[in-house]
Amino acid sequence: MGIVHLETFILAVCIFALTPGVDTIYIINRTLTQGYLAGIYSSLGILSGVLVHIAMATLGLSVILAESAVAFSIVKYLGAAYLCYLGIVKLLSKNKIANTIRTEKKESMMKIYTSGVIANVLNPKVALFFLAFFPQFVDLNYKGTISPFLSLGVIYILIDLVWCVLITISAAFLAEKVLHNAKVGVWMNKTAGIVYVLLGIKIALSKRLN
Repeated sequence: MGIVHLETFILAVCIFALTPGVDTIYIINRTLTQGYLAGIYSSLGILSGVLVHIAMATLGLSVILAESAVAFSIVKYLGAAYLCYLGIVKLLSKNKIANTIRTEKKESMMKIYTSGVIANVLNPKVALFFLAFFPQFVDLNYKGTISPFLSLGVIYILIDLVWCVLITISAAFLAEKVLHNAKVGVWMNKTAGIVYVLLGIKIALSKRLN
């Protein structure tokens, strides 16, 4: 299979998954403010974005982001602008959480899924992470092939999927407890907006790996 130190890789991925990042916070926000189904579709969108990054790392396209300051900046600011846009929409929304969830059910889940893909793909730090991380677990004799990268990618996706489902279920349970409290609902909506904006700023301030 061309993979070395598989146990270490699995342990490292589990640790990374348990460490709160942009994707985790994004999924929690979606679930808290738009319901369980929105959280699941957001998770699938995020994981699809991860697939894109894995493909980029496998094909070596991530090197462009690592070497080109212009390319890195373009992707970074597009991602930051998108998250800030989502945050502003939340902040300007006057809907309570319950109303938001009812409205969201009438909309296509494809929109939520697509948002998850965009939020992940437009985070250049994720691309550089895979570019730097995966090669550490590929046998030197298989460096010129894609099968080890794809195998590692599948393992990473499966572990991440379990984590995404767990945090979605947990966030949905919490949302259900406070769903009918109007004041808490409005507070959650506004907080979600602020979090999105902060995530956008975080990405905007990120720097390339040296």
